[in-house]
Parts: sequence; C-alpha cells; structure tokens
Amino acid sequence: MTVAPIVAIVVILNFIEPIGSNNMWRFLIGAVLVIVGLTVFLVGVDNGITPIGQKTGSLFAKSNKILLVVFFTLLLGLIITVAEPSLLILGNQIEQVSAGAILSSTFVTIVSIGVAMFLVVGVLFILFDISILKLLFGAYALVLILLPFIPMEFMAIAFDSAGSTTGLLTVPFVLALAVGASSMRKDGKKSEESSFGLLGSVAAGAIFMVVVYGLFFRGEEFDVSPPDEKVFGGILDPFLDLFPKTVLDIIIALVPILIIFLIFQYFFFKLKKKPFVKIIKAIVYVFFGMILFTLGVNAGFMDVGRILGQNVGAMAWPWVLIISFAIGAVTVLAEPAVHVLTNQVEDVTSGYVSKKAVATTLSIGVGLAATLNAIRLIFPAIELWHILVPGYIIVLLLVFITPKLFAGMAFDSGSVASGPMIVTFIFAFSQGIAFRETTNVPLVDVFGFIALVAMTPLIAVQVLGIIFKIKSKKRSES
Repeated sequence: MTVAPIVAIVVILNFIEPIGSNNMWRFLIGAVLVIVGLTVFLVGVDNGITPIGQKTGSLFAKSNKILLVVFFTLLLGLIITVAEPSLLILGNQIEQVSAGAILSSTFVTIVSIGVAMFLVVGVLFILFDISILKLLFGAYALVLILLPFIPMEFMAIAFDSAGSTTGLLTVPFVLALAVGASSMRKDGKKSEESSFGLLGSVAAGAIFMVVVYGLFFRGEEFDVSPPDEKVFGGILDPFLDLFPKTVLDIIIALVPILIIFLIFQYFFFKLKKKPFVKIIKAIVYVFFGMILFTLGVNAGFMDVGRILGQNVGAMAWPWVLIISFAIGAVTVLAEPAVHVLTNQVEDVTSGYVSKKAVATTLSIGVGLAATLNAIRLIFPAIELWHILVPGYIIVLLLVFITPKLFAGMAFDSGSVASGPMIVTFIFAFSQGIAFRETTNVPLVDVFGFIALVAMTPLIAVQVLGIIFKIKSKKRSES
C-alpha cells in the first residue's frame, strides 16, 4: 500500500489542475504495475539475490587468499555497475544535454571504476575489522575539499551519479554481500555495525571518481532545454513503446549476476538441486518484477510527474514547498530498495531498530530534500552548493556523535533513497518546476535533485541514532 499515498496526492492535484484523462489513466495503470512488480520483485530478492550476496560475502570471509577476494570483488563491482539501468539512463541524459562534450560511455566507465575500487576497499575493511566509517569520512572529506576546483555542473552530476549506481539490483546484492562478510565475525556487535556502510562506500566511489574527472575537464557551461516528449494517441501506447527496451535493459542487468552465480556455484557454492533451483526461480521472479515495476514507473509516472511539476510550480511558493515535501515523503516509501534495507535493518538488529522507524525517517529526509530542491529552483540566489556543502559537513560531524551502527546505516540509506521512483517520477516533477517559466535552464538546476535526496537521509538517520542513544541511556539509568 506504499503506492496509495502517491495515487491520492496525484488524484487530488488532478482536481485542482487537470493533467488530462489519458495521462491520468496511464498513471493509474502504472500504479497497478508498480504494486504488482514491487511485490514480485521483493519475493525474488529475498529468495535469490540476497542469498547469492550473502553466500558470496561468506565465501570471501572464509578465504585466506586476499588477491582472489580483490579480483572477484573488483570484477563484481565493474559488472554490476556497468549493467545498472539507472546509470545508463543518466549517462545518456548527460551526453545529450552536454551536446556530446561528456560521452555516456566515458561517464559510465569512470563511475564503474570508482564503484569497483571502493567496493574492494569496503570489503577489505570489513574482513580486516576496520571501521568502514573511516573510508566514508575520508572520501567525503576529500570530495568537499576538491569541490571548489571543479565546474559546478560536475558537482551536480557527481552526487547524482551516486544515486544512479545504487539501483534495483546493486542495493540488495551489496547489502547481502556486507552481511555475508560480517557474519563471520565472532563479535556480534561488530557484526551488526559492519553489516552497513558498504553500500555507502559504493556511492562514495562514484562521487569521488566523477569529481576527479571534473578536475581535468575543460568545457563551457551547459544550458538544458526541456526533453522532447512523444505524442501518444492510445492510453497503452507508452507501455507498448517502452516494453522492448525495458525487457532488454533488465536482461542486460540480470545476465551478469546470473553468470557470476553459475560460476560460483560450479567452483565454490556447490548447492544441492533444491536450493539451486529455488534461487534460479527467484531470479525469474526478479526479472518479471523489475519489468513490471520499471514499465509502470517509466510509462505511467514520468510524464505525469513532469506535468504536475509544471502545474505546482505555477502556484504560490508556499504551496510549492508543501506539495514538494508531501510528494517526496510518500514516493520514497514505494522504492523497492528501501524495503530491502529496512527489512535488513530489522533482521540484523533483531528488531532493536524497527523497519517502521527507518522508513519514517527516510520519508522525512526525502521530503526535506524535495523541499530544499524546490527552494533552490524558486529562488535562484540559492545555489546547489549552498545546500550540499553545509549539509555534508553536518553529515561528517554527526559521525562522531551518532552510534556507529546508525552511521553506517545512514550512508546506506542515502543510496537506497534515490531509486527508480525518485529518478523518474520525482526527478520529472523537479524538472517540471525548473521549466515552469522558461525553456532554457542551467544543467545544475536539472541534475542536482538526486544529490539532495542522497544527502538528507544521511542526516535524518544519524539523528535517529542519536535519539535511540538518548533513549537507551535513559532506560539504563531508570
């Protein structure tokens, strides 16, 4: 029922400012596909992707051959990232708006290298009992130091790339990889802490490498025009139009993971027939779930999001902020990766941290991100770096105050919050606000929103950790 609040908001706004009957019907069809697809996908993740990741992590933890661990982790990082559909979409958008100055292939390669490198380091930190927070703190501190030396456009692209690398497949696999590696610890508390943060290191790797690329990039500022929109006659036309490409993208994303599983099964796992078949069936569930979910979001939600953004952007600014917060707060709850993370949090902490508490915190965080994004679009004097730089300074300072478990969880939360629902529906909503009064805006106004979505949960979850810390202290004193 996490999609129900989104539907309710869209229906209410449609009464205030109609979006067109065809668009409304497409949105409702998309909502059904999202609900069914999300359900099927999560079943597949629980029985397929998660076991593969956990077994791989356990295998790494048991291995005494560090070079072998480094090689396979590097290979996994490269394969999974290159195949991530969200990253490919972002790369194509960047190439288009930069008129070829930043090639999609170059961008994807740079991000994949960063992700693979930081995934390797993150896994090694877990295996050698080194706090992964040291890696995250160092990476983000260095990024903040380098930001003044890169074009402003690259700041938006760099932080947006972090969200695009943590998509439908990367999140459950990396989270399970962390749990599998940390499960071999003898110290249960340390095992809990080391179960989180690896996903955050993946995002940090993407940001770091794009920032480094920005140091050497020489080009002009880019202005962006509204994306060309196809005109569809029938209600089902967008779904039929996107179906072939959606299936192909999902196949490209899943095949590498399937191949890796089969290789590991032959040489290392050696599962018996029943559990092996169960995982294969689960991957099939993931395949169909991803198709339904992605098709529903892209064909049913994206155009509606852009139209709503334009309509809301024309309202008085207080209403723009209120509606932006509401849409951001409810949309993140429909993210598949959010469900994966919140379930893992509750499992790893044995219910100490409930999934409801984490989901509510993420909801508030993303709602705040959508509000901050609307503020910078409405008031041009407020630039993206005015929000990001102080925000990440707060993030790094909170690391010293909040419990380590929550700090690692926070960095993972920032990654899972920026999934396909955000990248399509809310991102389109943000574009609608940006183009409300013009047909030409700076690139940084288009690509900065995901960066904010990736930042605010880091603050929100760490604040949640401080609240838990205070409550635990009071209980122990009473």
